[in-house]
Amino acid sequence: MNKSLTTNLIALAILLAGIFSPVYGEILVSIGLFALSGALTNWLAVHMLFERVPLLYGSGVIPSRFSEFKAAIKQLIMSQFFHEANIKRFISDEEDSIGEWLEVEKVVDYIDYDRLFRKLVDAIMESSFGGMLNMFGGEAALDQLRAPVIEKIKHSLSEMVTSSSFKKTLAASINADKLSADMSSKIEAIVDQRLDELTPAMVKQMVQDMIKKHLGWLVVWGGVFGGAIGLIVSFIG
Repeated sequence: MNKSLTTNLIALAILLAGIFSPVYGEILVSIGLFALSGALTNWLAVHMLFERVPLLYGSGVIPSRFSEFKAAIKQLIMSQFFHEANIKRFISDEEDSIGEWLEVEKVVDYIDYDRLFRKLVDAIMESSFGGMLNMFGGEAALDQLRAPVIEKIKHSLSEMVTSSSFKKTLAASINADKLSADMSSKIEAIVDQRLDELTPAMVKQMVQDMIKKHLGWLVVWGGVFGGAIGLIVSFIG
């Protein structure tokens, strides 16, 4: 239901009823006239927030103050939700659980174990054991150990990264100051990019959708109080 239209129609109906009514005509006219003027004035005020009205200075304030609205939206987002201090406090509060949601055990699956084994063999062959190993087949002899060594390394790494002590150490090593500053700057860049994509029409529609239905009550109460004033005036007169 359109509150503004309904209020104006009711006020107009009371006014017309007063004009043609043989009884209480003056009272109804006064009530209807004041109610209609109050409702129309408030409707015009709401309308002027979003649309330019010729010869009415200050109308269309939302589109005309487009840059200021964007700056205010950014200020609200960054100061109230993604301020560096807020992010730092969140990181500090969640420090104990950081190791859990980081899922560092997945890193174990991405390690190049063949390359790791190759480096290990190279180190052994370049050491004092290299000459002795050459007597027993050299690198070919060590290659037979590739599968069990890789499996042992992988198992040991898995046990290490899933241990509570490792995760606590990892969480404690996170620099909350630097991380919060980096996150804040990146979030600000995302907000700036999104706001740059907004047009005056989009901002107007966004604000209009949020508040216009609630501002409709201004018209309703303008009609109600206007009618009440009209009633009082009719008795005074």
